[in-house]
Amino acid sequence: MSEDGPKIYLLPNLMTAGNLICGFAAVLKILEGALQQSVDPALASASFYYAIWLILGACIFDMLDGRLARLGGHESEFGREFDSIADIVSFGVAPALMVYRVVLHEFPNIGWIVASFYLVCGALRLARFNCLAAMDSKKANSEFKGFPIPAAAGLIASLTLFMLWLDKEQRDIGNGKWVLFLLMIFLACMMFSGFRYPSFKSINWRTTRSLPRFIVILAILLTTAVYYQWMPAVLFIVYLLYGFLRPFLSHRMKREIEEEDEDEEPVSTPENPPSQPPV
Repeated sequence: MSEDGPKIYLLPNLMTAGNLICGFAAVLKILEGALQQSVDPALASASFYYAIWLILGACIFDMLDGRLARLGGHESEFGREFDSIADIVSFGVAPALMVYRVVLHEFPNIGWIVASFYLVCGALRLARFNCLAAMDSKKANSEFKGFPIPAAAGLIASLTLFMLWLDKEQRDIGNGKWVLFLLMIFLACMMFSGFRYPSFKSINWRTTRSLPRFIVILAILLTTAVYYQWMPAVLFIVYLLYGFLRPFLSHRMKREIEEEDEDEEPVSTPENPPSQPPV
């Protein structure tokens, strides 16, 4: 670090700033919807609808900032800390506030506790990641311990989007909103759990795959673009469930799914001990 302070790499941190701005704009839209709820419920639902897209937009910015940093070899402690600050706003405060205004406010004595529980667990998860990354950056970047907070926020936002789509005439979530109550508690526990999730950070511009796999990935992307009302929720749910199935998969299968490099050393686990050198 120079005497003038840490260097700020432009493109990665611009993406992080985009993440933060999306999160802040989502909070503003949620507050706007809260003020409109008693006057014009339909207009309030529209504000929540825009907030959902802003949270999903923050997920895209969050994915891009790390990719750009690794592409240019500009990963830094400053970028990691800045990213965590943006994440707690976009993926902690915004989803917690949205679910509180949609459903939890009907339980004033416990609603704020549930929303706060999600927010605190998300903050603890980010702090733990930064500590692990400081000790072993390579291992921390290869997999996440606990469900990532961007994925948790993406699941909440995309599932809310799906519920709005089911009743698109009135843009009202209806009775399905109670799912968000339980989901927020569950995701709060998952974020600070011991389940491990792949980061997919090894995928870059030089990643090569066979033609059939390329076609499958392209088909998933096109399906997500066409059926944006429900496909993002499916992808986030699959990612969530993968953490439960991952310990039972062989290393070869995990390597194929998670796009690990062939020459990367596998992480040593009780189920997958390190290979011994030939005698």
